[in-house]
Amino acid sequence: MNVTVIDYKAGNLTSVLKALRHLGAEPTVTDGDLSLVESAQRIVLPGVGHFAATDRLDNTGLTQAIRAAIARGVPFLGICVGMQWLYAGSSEAPAQPGLGHFAEQCERFPEGHEKVPHVGWNSLEVRNGSRLLADVHPGEFVYFTHSYKGPVTNDTAAVSQYIEPFAAAVERDNVMGVQFHPEKSGATGLKILSNFLSWRTKGTSC
Repeated sequence: MNVTVIDYKAGNLTSVLKALRHLGAEPTVTDGDLSLVESAQRIVLPGVGHFAATDRLDNTGLTQAIRAAIARGVPFLGICVGMQWLYAGSSEAPAQPGLGHFAEQCERFPEGHEKVPHVGWNSLEVRNGSRLLADVHPGEFVYFTHSYKGPVTNDTAAVSQYIEPFAAAVERDNVMGVQFHPEKSGATGLKILSNFLSWRTKGTSC
């Protein structure tokens, strides 16, 4: 299976590519070749670092190509900052818009007794009906490293708790995102990536 992995020059792709290959996928990396997005069977957007770096997606035309692919029904997975990009934006870079698939904004964890960023393993509270998180049992742990987070809404597929509840995963139709790093989350992370790779949308056989 072909998986197009988007490189916006701010993410460490090595572990993501390794995990996808381990699961039998054939990932192809692009940092601006729109034809690879147009022909993609699956799209993955890994991300770390500052939200402002997602301006490269706009400047290269990848934002519009991704939006068109999503409209065609292509399954899309955003990881970490890649998930945050699915929202309208982030307070980390107020002038830089996100994709806007989810209307809310990402915000920084409030300062308090707990350290920010949130780094380490945390458990998932999976909501009923999530296809991305199928067979992920309550209390399974995944690996996080982030200072900004999405709010808990009707599109939240899993919740985690650090200082306050936040969206650990989101899912609406063929668009999914995870705040944690599935490629660094052991067997649970591989299970989630496998669910993404086996995703079926109406009218598709890929």
